[in-house]
Amino acid sequence: MTKIAIIGPGALGGTIAGWLCQNAAHEVIVCARTPLVDLRVETPVGTLTAAPQVLIDPALAQPVDWVLVLTKTYDVAAAKVWLDALVGPGTRVAVLQNGVEHVSRFAALLPGQAIVPAVVDIPASRSAPGRMIQQRLGSIVVPQGDDGADFVGLFGETKIDVSAVADWNSRAWGKLCLNCAGAVTALTQRSTGPVWNDDLEVLVRGLVSECAAVARAEGAVIPDSLIEGVIEGARNAPEGAGNSMSVDRFAGRQMELDARNGVIVRLGKKHGIATPINALFVTLLAASGSPWVT
Repeated sequence: MTKIAIIGPGALGGTIAGWLCQNAAHEVIVCARTPLVDLRVETPVGTLTAAPQVLIDPALAQPVDWVLVLTKTYDVAAAKVWLDALVGPGTRVAVLQNGVEHVSRFAALLPGQAIVPAVVDIPASRSAPGRMIQQRLGSIVVPQGDDGADFVGLFGETKIDVSAVADWNSRAWGKLCLNCAGAVTALTQRSTGPVWNDDLEVLVRGLVSECAAVARAEGAVIPDSLIEGVIEGARNAPEGAGNSMSVDRFAGRQMELDARNGVIVRLGKKHGIATPINALFVTLLAASGSPWVT
């Protein structure tokens, strides 16, 4: 049996747990704040049900083979109490979060430990605790290597496209080029397509172009076609289309502002690259009225 602990059973974490539980060779442990009776995931290929072990007290946890961290990027402290209990000498930790700082975010907490960063593209929502809706099967990408190959193997019995790639850095920054544009929807609480105009395109193009410039300085390969693709997607976004940051702001929850736009500003300063549009949205969203913005 491969013991796998899931920290953060929200929409994405619950969906991943539901899929992993379908493999009888896995012992899945869900680390939650509140008790869960079971998991039910509505997927594009049918409904999954599972009854993994659920822990709400880190003191009851023991070291496992794999820990999958699916908390929000700002919630490292909540993950730490679980990591202290779940991580042993042979444990590998996969970080499935937004942004590009997966490893640096946890390196100080896990000195000498194997950390596998993962870029996740699995649209999912949670209708109630333990009840998830997966809109698309999606994908997960990790770096090549022994740890990456073993991570891919965990998902061998699932329908999710999980792969290990040579240039993970470019994949992570490519996704951030897409995610950073979501700051517009988070601020306006409107889909970009129905209100699209030349001035809005200047802002979206600025967000993405600044991200691409910083990404290239960080060694990522970002083709111009990716930038144009993000802009085209924003131009044609239907009413109601949003992103997790806009959903969080609408609900009054903390936003992953630093991981999605703040990092562009921070690393832009490091490389001497101006990022005024991202800085503007960081400032406005941070002052948007929610006390939970970081």
